[in-house]
Amino acid sequence: MADGLDKEKVKLLKRAFSMFDSTKKGSIEKEKVRTILTTLGQTYDEKQLDALLDGEDPEGSGYLNFDSFCKVAANFLDNEDDEVLQKELKEAFRLYDKQGNGYIPTSSLREILVALDDQLTNDQLNEMIAEIDTDSSGTVDFEEFIEMMTGD
Repeated sequence: MADGLDKEKVKLLKRAFSMFDSTKKGSIEKEKVRTILTTLGQTYDEKQLDALLDGEDPEGSGYLNFDSFCKVAANFLDNEDDEVLQKELKEAFRLYDKQGNGYIPTSSLREILVALDDQLTNDQLNEMIAEIDTDSSGTVDFEEFIEMMTGD
């Protein structure tokens, strides 16, 4: 698997990468990696991340392909146990499900995505939300949230 990542983590990263590769050209802006790591609940050292990003972008294009993205993300995901990840995702979901209804409205999801990356266009947000809200209910339940975050 990509840099020692198991199949599940590669699926998780592929899903996250695809969400930010809105033009489907096979690359994302280096700065989006911060957003993805934050979304996945990962902590990182800014200097370490900058060095890794620069190392995977020797030409200074500002973009990473999926393999380079995996190499960078692997530095922060390797120690992540699936059980711990599941617990972190449940906690993150609970933070946004303030009423405890078992779902969050897509409007809240839109706010979350904008807070994570204020460069996203409305079209990109609509596309991401449509991909996440698979049943078009206007809400994202825990299963959809987990699927979004893990690709399961």
